[in-house]
Amino acid sequence: MPDAPKNVLFLCTGNSARSLMAEAIITREGMGRFRGFSAGSRPKDAPHPRTIELLQHLNHDTSAIRSKSWEEFAGPDAPQMDFVFTVCDQAAAEPCPIWPGQPMSAHWGMPDPAAATGTDAEISFAFTDAYRMLRNRISIFVNLPLAQLDRFSLQKELDRIGQHTHAEDTAPA
Repeated sequence: MPDAPKNVLFLCTGNSARSLMAEAIITREGMGRFRGFSAGSRPKDAPHPRTIELLQHLNHDTSAIRSKSWEEFAGPDAPQMDFVFTVCDQAAAEPCPIWPGQPMSAHWGMPDPAAATGTDAEISFAFTDAYRMLRNRISIFVNLPLAQLDRFSLQKELDRIGQHTHAEDTAPA
């Protein structure tokens, strides 16, 4: 009997770009082994339009994508998380709710594409670049031999993934 999918929550302050991208990426890259969720400490009213545009362009299902508070995942009726990753420095510094089940966590911070300025092309690049960095990190994560790693070793791997520099995320695999 196959193992139940692992629940993975991605946190960011606004839950309008990076965390939503990560939710979509892990749902696809995890191929049924992982279920992605995302939330923010102070969520925006809606996802950033460029986030939705990019995800749709890359053929992600965006029908359920919405900005939401991390409080949705801290209550007794929330799905129990196996992993919680912060993808922005601000959310990583905030006091988080206590997550039921004591999920493994790590910080995978990266620049916020929603804060990008410049030409239309430069802003589009910021979104595409954030997506690429997240996809690289999530691809490494979903290919870890989870069943073969003890909790300490797994934590080291999760932290190592988050410490990838921008240059490492852009290097060919």
